[in-house]
Amino acid sequence: MRLNASAPPRRSTDRLPLVLTAVLLLVGGLLLAVPDRAGAAADVLISQGRPAASSSVEDGTFGPEKAFDGVSTTRWASAEGVDPQWIRVDLGPSATVSRVKLVWEAAYAKAYRVEISADGTTWTRLATETAGNGGTDDWTGLTGTGRHLRVYGTARGTSYGYSLFTVEVYGTTGTTPPPTGAFTVVAAGDIAAQCTASSSSCAHPKTAALAQRIAPSFYLTMGDNQYDDARLSDFRNYYDKTWGAFKAKTRPVPGNHESYDPAGAFAGYKSYFGAIAYPQGKPYYSYDQGNWHFIALDSNSFDDAAQIQWLKDDLARNTRGCVAAYFHHPLYSSGGHGNDPVSKPVWQILYAAKADLVLNGHDHHYERFAPQNPNGQAAADGIVEIVGGMGGAEPYDIETVQPHSQKRISGSYGVLKLDLTDTTYTWQYVGVDNQVKDSAPTYTCH
Repeated sequence: MRLNASAPPRRSTDRLPLVLTAVLLLVGGLLLAVPDRAGAAADVLISQGRPAASSSVEDGTFGPEKAFDGVSTTRWASAEGVDPQWIRVDLGPSATVSRVKLVWEAAYAKAYRVEISADGTTWTRLATETAGNGGTDDWTGLTGTGRHLRVYGTARGTSYGYSLFTVEVYGTTGTTPPPTGAFTVVAAGDIAAQCTASSSSCAHPKTAALAQRIAPSFYLTMGDNQYDDARLSDFRNYYDKTWGAFKAKTRPVPGNHESYDPAGAFAGYKSYFGAIAYPQGKPYYSYDQGNWHFIALDSNSFDDAAQIQWLKDDLARNTRGCVAAYFHHPLYSSGGHGNDPVSKPVWQILYAAKADLVLNGHDHHYERFAPQNPNGQAAADGIVEIVGGMGGAEPYDIETVQPHSQKRISGSYGVLKLDLTDTTYTWQYVGVDNQVKDSAPTYTCH
């Protein structure tokens, strides 16, 4: 049990005269009474209710958010018998941390680190414990600045896992204004199953509510917006009841299910979205936001010479510094559909134009890849690909992990929250429980 990690104050053996003592007490009281005096304002709790993530959970009742909910009887618990394990919290754009208080359950850490990070990838150590014995560990006198804080357990104190009733982070939150041109986009694919909010297992009402809470500049979808055959009646009965609430701010593309409509391929899709999905008269189009150029493509017809020529011409006309493309079928995927070579010629065109980001659906899981070229080789100037097919359709299992796949999540519905500036981009995969399931590094546009 660690009650104070700071060096104890030096105690004097001399007795101060009573008068001097009284004066010091009076001055101290005056300083505390003036809130804008240096050192007067105590650091505050900045972690409560913030988005949390963890390496694992024992089961769904012990999620990482329980360590930050302000309730002393709820807790996070990791899987048993495995080292290392971690729990982390997103403190917002920037925070300065001065204190971290941990209250362990019986399953405590014998050895762990408290770390902070600006991007969720590179971590700086704030404190280290090598002989923990559970109870309460109160690390004070810390100095660290970043967005993410984590407790990284390396050795369990018992045969079980790691379990924390409370993680309290104290400090100050940043007031730095967002970078120039900053905006947020919400993205998802494979969305509206044929169900409504009356069914507790229906996911697209939950992903729609999450998407609205994020309140982005606009929404984009990566195909298979409506299951199973994307009839107009199905769009009206299902998609429109949830994601349709922000249809006017949505920039969709079609998936293969939109082509199954008995009334004709894309008939329901085109009737429902109209000019929103066909702003340039075709199911592929482009638009700009800030310093970003977005390209929406129809991967059902990548063999269409007219679309390919349009893509080349569109990229040649582009004057923005950052480029993102989105379409349904991913070139690389670790899910049931796997890699889809139909997208490789488009990747070659995008790569030659120094595109930065590609978003896909089709496989019903979340996955992010390190930058790579069209041949699947790691490359500093490569394209970052995200599969975001967890918008509401039944999840698919991860089957064959592909090279350069950095993170995979299946079974947890959610949306991509993309944060973009004039020169950078990053994102989080946010679950319908409001918890951040994955945070990406911050990339710089090519």
